[in-house]
Amino acid sequence: MRQKVILITGANGEVGHGLIQQLSEMRNMPPVIVLDIRGLDESMRPRVYETIVGDILDGALLDKLINEYEIETIYHLAALLSTHSEFNPETAHKVNVQGTVNLLHMATEQSRLRGEPVKFVFPSSIAVYGLPDLPTKAEAGAVNEEQYLNPTTMYGCNKLYCEHLGRYYAFHYRQLAVTDEPYRIDFRAVRFPGLISVLTLPTGGTSDYAPEMLHAAAQGKPYACFVREDSRIPFMAMPDAITALLTLAQTPAERLSRRVYNVTSFSPTAGEICDLTLAAFPQARISYEPHLKRQAIVDSWPGDLDDSAARQDWGWQPKYDLRAAFEEYLIPTIVQRYR
Repeated sequence: MRQKVILITGANGEVGHGLIQQLSEMRNMPPVIVLDIRGLDESMRPRVYETIVGDILDGALLDKLINEYEIETIYHLAALLSTHSEFNPETAHKVNVQGTVNLLHMATEQSRLRGEPVKFVFPSSIAVYGLPDLPTKAEAGAVNEEQYLNPTTMYGCNKLYCEHLGRYYAFHYRQLAVTDEPYRIDFRAVRFPGLISVLTLPTGGTSDYAPEMLHAAAQGKPYACFVREDSRIPFMAMPDAITALLTLAQTPAERLSRRVYNVTSFSPTAGEICDLTLAAFPQARISYEPHLKRQAIVDSWPGDLDDSAARQDWGWQPKYDLRAAFEEYLIPTIVQRYR
C-alpha cells in the first residue's frame, strides 16, 4: 500500500517551515513530504517523512509521486513572487501557472486513485486586485472577493487565473467527457495581504517595505522606504498566515460557501509602520523615496479587505492586530535575531 502523506511544495520558505512545524506537532496527521527546488533546511528535515529536491515543472517527477504516495492534502506554496515576476514575466507564467496546472492534474489523478477528493490548498494574494486610482481606492473601503479583479502585475494575473483553474478542476474538469469524472479535487484558496515576518529576510516583494523597515532599524542601518508615507494596504503577521491555511484545510467542505477567501488583520499606512518601528528603535533612520512603478502597484491594491466570508464560514480570527503584532511578535523576535 502507498504511504498516505501531505505534500508541501515550495516548502523551504517561512510559510513552509511554519506549516511543517505545526503539522508535525498535530495528532493523527499523515506524515509530510516536501518538494522544493532548493531542498529543505537541515533544521526542518527531522520533521518530514521525505525531502524531494525538484521542480514542479518536472512532469516525470510528479508522476513518480503519484505512483509512490497516496497524497491526501497538497499545500501548493511554490511560486515566483511579485517583484521577480515583473522582471521575468514569461518565466513567472511557467512557474506560477503551468506549475500549478501540473499540481492540479496530479491532484486529480490522486483523487481518482484514492476514490475521494484530494484537498488542494492554495495561497493566493492581494495582487489579484487592481483599483484604477487613489480616489476609487479611498471610496472602495474594504474590498470583497468579487470586486476590482483587474490585476496590473504578472503575479496578480497568475494568481487570479490559478484561482479560476482551481475551481475548474474542482467542479468542471473534463465536463464534456463521455465518462463522468466522479472524483474531482477539493480546492481551497486564501488571498493573503502583505505578510510581515522577521524570521526570514525580505526578498524584494512589493509589500516588503514593512519588514525591510524593521530589519534595517534592528541592524542600525538607514532605510529609504520605496512607497509614500500615506500608502495603505492590509497586512498580516506570518503566524496568522499559517493558521489561516491550516484552519481552512481542516474545515468540512459543507461549511464552505466559496472556494476563495480573503483574510486580513490590519491596514496601516507606511507612516504608521514607521512610527511603531521608531517607538521600538528610536535611533532608526527612515526616509521616503517612492519608486514610481512599485508605488503604482501598491496604489492599485485595496486599502483593506473584507474577510467576513472567512470569519463566517470557518471562524477566521487573526491573533495579532497591529499593536499586538509589533509588541508581541515582531519586535521581540527581531531583537532576538540581531542580539
